[in-house]
Amino acid sequence: MLRIERKGLLLSLFLFCITTIYSGQIWAQQSVARQWNEALLEAIRNDFARPTVHARNLFHTSIALYDSWAVYDQTATTFLLGKTVKGYNCEFDGFELPEDIDAARRETMSYAAYRLLLFRFSFSPGADQSLPSFHQLMGDLGYDIQFTSEDYSTGSPAALGNYIASCLIAFGRQDNSNEFLDYRNEFYEPVNPAMDPSSPGNQGVTDPNRWQPLSFEFFIDQAGFLVPGNTPNFLGPEWGLVIPFALKSSDLTIYERDGNEYWVYHDPGEPAYLNEDGSGLSAEYQWGNSLVAVWSSHLDPTDGVMIDISPASIGNIPELPTTIEGLRDFYNLFDGGDISLGWDVNPKTGEAYPPQMVPRGDYARVLAEFWADGPDSETPPGHWFTILNYVSDHPLLEKRFKGEGDILDDLEWDVKSYFALAGTVHDAAITAWGIKGWYDYIRPISAIRYMADKGQSSDPTLGNYAIDGIPLYEGFIELVEEGDPLAGSQNENVGKIKLYAWKGHQFINDPDVEVAGVGWVLAEGWWPYQRPTFVTPPFAGYISGHSTFSRAAAEVMTLLTGDEYFPGGVGEFVAKQNEFLVFEEGPSVDVVLQWATYQDASDQTSLSRIWGGIHPPVDDIPGRLIGKDIGIDAFGLAERYFSGDVVTAVDVVSETLNPILVYPNPINSEFLSIKSHIGKGNDIKIEIISLGGKNVFEKTFRPAETWNIDVRKIPAGIYILTIFHNKGSESARIVIE
Repeated sequence: MLRIERKGLLLSLFLFCITTIYSGQIWAQQSVARQWNEALLEAIRNDFARPTVHARNLFHTSIALYDSWAVYDQTATTFLLGKTVKGYNCEFDGFELPEDIDAARRETMSYAAYRLLLFRFSFSPGADQSLPSFHQLMGDLGYDIQFTSEDYSTGSPAALGNYIASCLIAFGRQDNSNEFLDYRNEFYEPVNPAMDPSSPGNQGVTDPNRWQPLSFEFFIDQAGFLVPGNTPNFLGPEWGLVIPFALKSSDLTIYERDGNEYWVYHDPGEPAYLNEDGSGLSAEYQWGNSLVAVWSSHLDPTDGVMIDISPASIGNIPELPTTIEGLRDFYNLFDGGDISLGWDVNPKTGEAYPPQMVPRGDYARVLAEFWADGPDSETPPGHWFTILNYVSDHPLLEKRFKGEGDILDDLEWDVKSYFALAGTVHDAAITAWGIKGWYDYIRPISAIRYMADKGQSSDPTLGNYAIDGIPLYEGFIELVEEGDPLAGSQNENVGKIKLYAWKGHQFINDPDVEVAGVGWVLAEGWWPYQRPTFVTPPFAGYISGHSTFSRAAAEVMTLLTGDEYFPGGVGEFVAKQNEFLVFEEGPSVDVVLQWATYQDASDQTSLSRIWGGIHPPVDDIPGRLIGKDIGIDAFGLAERYFSGDVVTAVDVVSETLNPILVYPNPINSEFLSIKSHIGKGNDIKIEIISLGGKNVFEKTFRPAETWNIDVRKIPAGIYILTIFHNKGSESARIVIE
């Protein structure tokens, strides 16, 4: 299996202790939960870069560790052991507690994690590295890997661990991830033909609002592995169907397309669409994608633009926009960045944050690569585990749950924090990819090339005008004129769109010593700031997974520690001069990424995807807003398990067993159909209420599975439909056109 390694290995990952070193000396300083988490993160780095899959791996491994810990605890409630979760029952007849609970707990945790990870990574492209590391860790801990019994009735902690792993493997067979067919898509099909990014234009896009696959001579993912096939499939468009952690039926809307269901939690509504006549939110689509092109001009460390990247200038965002039109006031179109206020002082020291002036081109490039899939491809959900581990190792952190009460020992802190964070990133993956699959939104490389192929939309008196073209910005997006170096030998490019942007890989022969730089390029050949064998992730853009993962994780970190600030008031990552960047030389100076708060780190993640050419603003902000809700809800549920408040997982997870299906949605016909199993034996009442609170429909129905509602008298708009029944209520967001 071909793998392209990062230049400079892991570099100086500041105080992030993420380099996994399998030695007794290192392991002795860490809890057994931490050791298995580090082993998992390293296995993720040695696997295909699949954020959805690895968010699930992190969650299921955290369950293995948590249930193995909680079964010995007098207060905490297990998640799967002895519970029925979404139809799967992991039977448990009880277990006589041994005299040495601490030793038994470590043994159970190790066997549970070991067996699960062996199963999950046996067919990984890096299995030849990952599996021996699991074996070696078991040996270092003094456990026999040949012991496979699951008969915990003997009192064996190891057998109990094997049994817990067996339950998780069986649970994974029916969690809708399609693991046993290598997470293959069952029904999704792209509507646009594939684009070869090395050729000009977008090559036949039929719908500029839908995702376009990319074709390559060979495709290497962000973990550096060669992926079979030259046109990668959409990763996880049906992931909304996967069994979640804390997501509820009240968060869920079920859509139908081509006879197939798409489950969408925390539905953000439609992004900005481009229309041929310029109607609707076309102008916001054009503005947002042209912003990505303009920010590409910031990737030159020699342009003389210096910025302060310390917390004195970056971070502390007062509020996020809540409308698509409001995005324009949040981002700085020409200079880059957002409305950050910065922080006057470090609250932990009482002193001002010292400024750090660096070339903007270095900052933007480092940001784009650092947050892409983690410093060494542990994927975005795994990246937040490295941040959690860094915080846990910080000498100024007191391991008090929510910053209150007694200091927890390392094992309890790690088990609880992993369970909370893993449940969060799992729910974030289900939510973001459910939205991606349904809305199927275009990426900037396709949108920018499409608009440029159409023409310019700014001035009807100029040449090459198209109302659905790309806006012109002097010095950034212009028309090619005669005499222009890009005009071509026969003036064949006169009238085309040109961008002042990162020039791309054709200007780099040796990435160890050369920089592409920024200059005028034809828009039809624009590239995002990504490696040439990757270009853009193989899935739709809306909403940003990075924004969703990061804001959700930042909320958990804040709630877990009881403090919005990193220990000491600052977290740091050092990108060493001419060592960190992968596909061109750089940075030109040492760049120290700094964050005062966890939310500040999350917000930098989001900006990194714009500078990297991956997302327009419309992908970003909904991910942040939704991520906040996911993080708070998941942490709240985890806390209920810790306190023993959750008697059975049925009352939490099974809430999504009987959701409602509303179709068509958006509604462009005279009748709306509603389908739900909750009406089989119950009278139900259906209400439709506008977002302004006006009741526009209310009726009681007899038991049935399907109901039809006449919506001809309801004005066009967005509404909340609610079914009330004897066990509660179910809601869905509907759009009447």
